[in-house]
Amino acid sequence: MLQINTSRVSRWDQHGREHVVQVQRKGAQRTIRCDTCGWRKGAQFLPWLKAEEHLAEAHQATVDPSQT
Repeated sequence: MLQINTSRVSRWDQHGREHVVQVQRKGAQRTIRCDTCGWRKGAQFLPWLKAEEHLAEAHQATVDPSQT
């Protein structure tokens, strides 16, 4: 049976805007997709780290909501 799991990484930029990257898992495959700009990438290992890197580099979104 094929199982799909989705999680998300969200960060805020210096203007207070939230940016979200969805991490989808289908079996061993993981795909990360940015809700802000539509960027997509396959990521077998460390997809959450790659999502955080995209948010920081592309959107300057570095404020972690769980740390505030």
